Amino acid sequence: MLRILKTAPKVAVTALIVLAIVNLLVGVILRYFVGAITDWLDVDPVPFTWVEEVGELSLAWLTLIGAAIGLQSRSHFALSVFVHRLPESSQLWIRRFNHALIAGVGLLVAWYGWKLCVLNRALTTPGLEISLAWLYASALVGGILIAIYGLAEMLSPLPQPDSPH
Repeated sequence: MLRILKTAPKVAVTALIVLAIVNLLVGVILRYFVGAITDWLDVDPVPFTWVEEVGELSLAWLTLIGAAIGLQSRSHFALSVFVHRLPESSQLWIRRFNHALIAGVGLLVAWYGWKLCVLNRALTTPGLEISLAWLYASALVGGILIAIYGLAEMLSPLPQPDSPH
């Protein structure tokens, strides 16, 4: 189960990056090439409002899952000015407090994501006509992952200075 929690978000983010790149390429082709061809042939234009919606959805999911992955892989920015000079026990408690705050923020994001999903489940996007709950579900999933990874980091020991993390 833990291995799935570590690898599934990375696979999802990889798929989302591919989707976003392909979506941008399709959007450029539809806007500049197909649009010019339909104007030249004097036929109805090809609708491509869905491209923006796919981009918005993929960016929301990519951002929130990516933030959780950054927390899990310890790749977020950290500034050590004072804490590293304290005794190890103090460093550990400060680290635990910081990660408890991060987990709390993750739960808050998940809670509001859930409320937005429930509130907007009947509304649909104009192009794809899918529920707006799919957009706000990214906050729910990302917040839950941030909370899980924050709690896992809170309970883990201090990383050693020579370790890759």
